Parts: sequence; structure tokens; C-alpha cells
Amino acid sequence: MTAIAIDAGTTTIKVVGYADDGEELAVSRRPTQVTRPRPRWAEQDMSEVWAAVADAVREVVAALPDAPDMVAVTAQGDGAWLVDDRGRPTGPAVLWNDGRATDQVAAWERDGVAQEAFRISGSRLSTGMPNAVLAWLRANDPDRVDRSARLLTCGGWLHLKLTGEAAVDESDASAPFMDIRQRDWSDRLFELYDLRETRRLLPELRDDDNRVTALSASAAAETGLPAGIPVVMAPYDICATAIGAGAVTAGQACCILGTTLATEIITDTVVTDEPVGITVTLGVPGRYLRAFPTMSGGDVLEWGAGMLGLTSVTDLMDLAARGAPDAAGVRFVPYLSPAGERAPFFDPTARGSLSGLSLEADREDVARALLEGVTMTIRDCLAAAPGSPDGLALCGGGTRSDFWMRLIADVTGLPVTIPATAEVGARGAWLTGLVATGREPDFPTAAARHVRVAATYRPDRKAFDDFSGRYADFLRLRELARPLWTHGRGTRSTGGADA
Repeated sequence: MTAIAIDAGTTTIKVVGYADDGEELAVSRRPTQVTRPRPRWAEQDMSEVWAAVADAVREVVAALPDAPDMVAVTAQGDGAWLVDDRGRPTGPAVLWNDGRATDQVAAWERDGVAQEAFRISGSRLSTGMPNAVLAWLRANDPDRVDRSARLLTCGGWLHLKLTGEAAVDESDASAPFMDIRQRDWSDRLFELYDLRETRRLLPELRDDDNRVTALSASAAAETGLPAGIPVVMAPYDICATAIGAGAVTAGQACCILGTTLATEIITDTVVTDEPVGITVTLGVPGRYLRAFPTMSGGDVLEWGAGMLGLTSVTDLMDLAARGAPDAAGVRFVPYLSPAGERAPFFDPTARGSLSGLSLEADREDVARALLEGVTMTIRDCLAAAPGSPDGLALCGGGTRSDFWMRLIADVTGLPVTIPATAEVGARGAWLTGLVATGREPDFPTAAARHVRVAATYRPDRKAFDDFSGRYADFLRLRELARPLWTHGRGTRSTGGADA
């Protein structure tokens, strides 16, 4: 028999067909467009995302030797994917990296709301979280809120299209409306955000024991999947990727090198004394994911490649590898997102900077400084994380660069492992499906059987010592630049619907 896993990322839809033994029989990818109609906005057409998923699924189904008997779904998290009472979008999806609600989140921080909310939810707020988006819409587009019947995430939207049922996985729901210890919606959080009237928008909350729904006849017609097969609502992408990398027991760590760099530690307890990062249910019984999903990742490297006249991030990596070992003294603070930074600290005004430039620095040195600055954020997140992992599993597009893998090992001082598949999030969804449908007894067994390591990079101790000094420089430069951030935000208005 075969099975299918869907991984709906921010810019790419990936669908993988699996044999029972975990062999990847077919892979299909479809690009999706993120539109930015106004400064700081990030949106997607919900119907276009579904069409891309259905098209990719049809391609994989046609390539499999027999009909799939299960489909598992993971997707990008946060944002607001609003639908009416007939399941139709009431507008474009507002994404996790949208920054229009900067002023609202700053007010919650200033008024102490964010701090109290963290003690309940375990997660710091960011501008692309559903509560921030809802607050902005209520103030600037109240008609859309009134026309909406359900607040979904991307995974919930795909689940609705596949099954006809509006629901959300616990991991996706953990921030910002769920009490992470009680694992249920929190009335107090709605009071704190002054969003009591929007509680009606919340869908059914699905826990680890309630992941399976039958595929609808209409979805079968659109995707080519057999009607009635199990649809497994897997945890959202950062959790599914941890599972797919084999991080399913407390103390294990991984980092996703994608649009965001998400550094993650598996824990068996919830700690809310230090308000940094997010804590969500992992999707593995009794386990939580302490995650630090930065706003400084692949987008920053793409920007750097463009600024240096390069055609790809791969070219940037190659150029950086030719730079001086200390980047000729050039240092980079990588907070370039219009939404600022959210991990391991929160500041919607955070901005990036290049320093240490001289006439002796060349393009290679600048490229290396850009890559080192982004890599420093991984170490920064590990420093804020609980415990001391003895290794770091890496996944995402960046793992194709041997130079970057060695750099991450040297900067963090940890052995770095690379899974034997590029589609780690999809594999995590598939593993969740195996456990949810009883084909595997538990996650440790499933991971031991179906997760393989392709390569290991061990840190050079001398290089680690050198990078420790540069990490201290990184922290000092950030603090020196912090007073200037609010002066560099520009003057373009984003506060109103007609701005």
C-alpha cells in the first residue's frame, strides 16, 4: 500500500508519495505566491493555495503503483485564514510574516498584556499571530470579521477542503489562544487581547487522539484520492519537521533552514518563566516543542544575493566560502524583516546593519559576513533554549551547502546531522499518520524505523573558540544598534485599511 503527505510551506507546496517501508515513490512541488500589496503586508490567495495542493496531489497519485490509503497534512502556521459559514474565503490569507499589526503588538507589550499572556500560552506574541491579525482587522476591516465564521490556519484550511470539517491541530492552536498546560482554549487570553467577541470564530480543537477524518467525495474528485481514506491532521510545519528529523524525545534539537530559521528543542515540561520563543504541543504525547522561529532566515540570504548581484542563494554560499576566515572584520546583524524580530527576543522595530566595513573588504567578505550573521541567530536561539543538546539536526534547503553546514557546526559547537531526505516536514506528517492510524505503535519506534542520517558535521574546536568571540561582538553590535531601530522604520503608513 502507499500513502501521501502534504507539506504546504509559505512559498512551496510539496506532496510526497510513500511506500510502506518509507521509500519516497514520488514527489511533486508547486510554487505559491506571497503578495505584498502594502508595506509590511504578506498575503496569499487561499483558493490558489488549495488549487496548487490539489494539482500536486493528482500528479503524485498518478505516479504511484497503487491507490493511497492515507493522506497526512502539515502546513505553515500562524496567520489568519478566514472563511464564511459555507467554507469560502472572506479574503486573502494574512500570513505569519505579516507586519501590519506592529502597533497593536507593541501596545500589548507596553501594557503588560504580552507578559501575562505568555504565562498562559507559553508563547511570545508576533505580528503575524491570529490575535494580532484579528485585532487589526476589527479596527480596520470590521466587515471582514463580521462575514467570517471560522478562523483557520493554512493546515486547517487544507483540512477543511479535504474533509469538509473546520478544525485546528493543538500545535497550531497553542499560540495565541490556548492554555498550554490545560491544552484548551483560554477565556482569559481572549479577555487580555480584548477579543471576546471573536471567540465564536474558533474551530474544533484536535488533540493527539483525534487526528483522523475521512476524505470527502468532493475532495476525492479534485485530488484523485480515494473517497473515505483517512485524512490525518498532522502538527504544523515546525513540529512535523522536528518529528521528520527524528527529534521526538526530550533534549533533542533541530533547526529548519527555511524562510524562517526555526531552532527547536523537545521538552517534556512547560516553562513560562522566561518570555522568549514559543512553546507548542509537539504532536507526540507528553512532549512539547520550545521553538525560536526567527524572522531572519532565507529571505535575508535571498536579499543578500540580490544586493551582491548574484542570481541565487547558492551563489551567495559559494562567494562566502571564498571570504576571509574573519570576513575581514565585517559583521552583520540580520534583522531585515519589516515585522522586526520575534526570536529569541521580540521587537517589531528591529533592523539590520553591516559594520566593520573598510576598503580592504570585498564582495566575498561581505557575503561571508551575511551568512555568519544569519548563523549567529541559531546560536542565539540555542542560548535561550532550555537544556544543552548534544547535537543539532538540520533540515531545509540550506542543507545543500556543505560550507554552511560546517559553519553552523563551528558557530554552535555542536555536531550537525542532515536527514537522508529533503522532504523532512512531509516525512514528519507521514510518521504522524502511521501512528494516528495504528500502523506504528508510537513515535520513537516510527522514527527509529524510518528516519535516516545522510551526513554528520563535527565542529572544529579552534573555529568554535574564534566564533565565540565573534558571537560576543554580534550581541554587542545588536545592543549598540537598538536605540537606532525606531529611527530607521521609515514613514510609510500601515495603520489603516486605506493607508
